[in-house]
Amino acid sequence: MSALPKTASRFAIPIVGSALFLTLVAVPFFAPRAVVQDLFGVLTLLVLAMNWNMLAGFAGLVSVGQQAFVGIGAYAMFAAIIVFDLDPLVGIVIGGLVAMVLSVPMAFFAFRLNGAYFAIGTWVVADITRLAVGQIKALGGGTGTSLPKGTAKEMAGVDQIRALLDISSAAAADALVYWIALALAVVLLVASYLFLRSRMGLGLQAVRDNFTAARSVGVDPLRLKSAVFLLCAFGTGLCGGLMFLQITRITPDAAFSVIDWTAFVIFIVVIGGIGTLPGPIVGVVIFYILQRVFADYGTVYLILLGLIGMGIMLFARRGLWGTFADRFGVELFPLRHRAPPRTATSTPVMPSIPASH
Repeated sequence: MSALPKTASRFAIPIVGSALFLTLVAVPFFAPRAVVQDLFGVLTLLVLAMNWNMLAGFAGLVSVGQQAFVGIGAYAMFAAIIVFDLDPLVGIVIGGLVAMVLSVPMAFFAFRLNGAYFAIGTWVVADITRLAVGQIKALGGGTGTSLPKGTAKEMAGVDQIRALLDISSAAAADALVYWIALALAVVLLVASYLFLRSRMGLGLQAVRDNFTAARSVGVDPLRLKSAVFLLCAFGTGLCGGLMFLQITRITPDAAFSVIDWTAFVIFIVVIGGIGTLPGPIVGVVIFYILQRVFADYGTVYLILLGLIGMGIMLFARRGLWGTFADRFGVELFPLRHRAPPRTATSTPVMPSIPASH
């Protein structure tokens, strides 16, 4: 009897997922521009949350310095446009690459620390980066700068989208960055699943669960954690450039904001379910709803977020999705590796022991 629901869910999940993806792709064709902008914000937060979840939830690297990669990715994108007159889409890629380069010295320093010291170390590096970027006069120094007027409208592909949807250039630019954010979120989700199901992903989770035991069976913890740290920095830097292309103005405090780009991201992952792939998706939806309902209440809104986070950590330590999955046995992205069933030929035959008299 239980085989039927499992078989049905195996087919239902890809169908529902594909339908949801196609609906999200079609949003700019029928939804107002404000909806496209809101969904863009949700998707970029989701990308940040999935990157942090990969670090903290699967690699055991609890970083509080992800704003460093957001900020440096955004500033590199601004430099590519303002200083080198490159297309914004090229600038976004450069932002991701520069963030990955920054992660090398950051990892060299932070990987020498453990636990809370690692978290504080990443925060310190992020703050040093913020102070250093604030000294760059070509990008506005401490007061920041803005993109040249009409930069987003001149991106490659905007004219084609404007003609296709029969909308203004500004709305076409919004649709383009929205589709890029959607593609980035989907690619990151699929890539994370495939990686965690691979041998390297299994080794990464083994390192998280028991460093000594994983190392004793031939897993190289430093190599795995370094690779994940660099790749997450690249993804976070891409997202930083994409977000500030939409914002169009940058300052060191905004680009390296620990509250906007790390604290809120940690909240999303914790309430959704750290160490699970659907967790950040659930968390970002709940965060968006809370933000829309309570944002007008000022500091009360932040206090409410803190109370909700504390409640989840106390009474649902695996997050909402993790608790739900444990209770009902639902696995959208199963990561467990099960041993193959034993066959008759592989089952060892126990020798018969004569009965004693």
